Amino acid sequence: MSAIEDDDTNIPELAQPILRLLVEQLQSLDEKVALLDRELARRAKENADAKRLMTIPGIGPITATAPVALAPTAQASKRGRHFAAWLGLTPLQRSTGGKQKLGETSRMGERTLRRLLIIGASAAVRWAMRKGSTADPWLARMLARKPPMLVIVALADKMARIVWALMARGGTYRAPAAAK
Repeated sequence: MSAIEDDDTNIPELAQPILRLLVEQLQSLDEKVALLDRELARRAKENADAKRLMTIPGIGPITATAPVALAPTAQASKRGRHFAAWLGLTPLQRSTGGKQKLGETSRMGERTLRRLLIIGASAAVRWAMRKGSTADPWLARMLARKPPMLVIVALADKMARIVWALMARGGTYRAPAAAK
């Protein structure tokens, strides 16, 4: 706030009260967001499903609590693919003459959870690209031959299926064995 009132700045005197008000509102919003983050982290630690989901790379407290709150029970879907389709992460199929062609994702599902999974997948892909190697051989192969955004959506789809499996069957995530 002192930067607004400094003589060194070229901020007009009439604008200073308005800018002070805006800065106070931003600080208040920052405090509220921090409070909500702490509350979500607390709830994620208390919920058994959310704890198990946080073992998946790319899923943190916010994404782990979202399926618990937003998704129907895991038993409502027969398979992980049905859950991923409900989220809108499966590719559209345009088949003709016996040839199957997969297109872009349908995006016709639960928007919030889909976005959270894509954000988590993009973090995992970015980390794998920066480190140059990954413990997941599937991700390494995909990054070697596909564009990053396609890999991000494919990983989000895979994460959705893993989320369904953990919610339906219990247990914790086990990383795939690294290729030798």
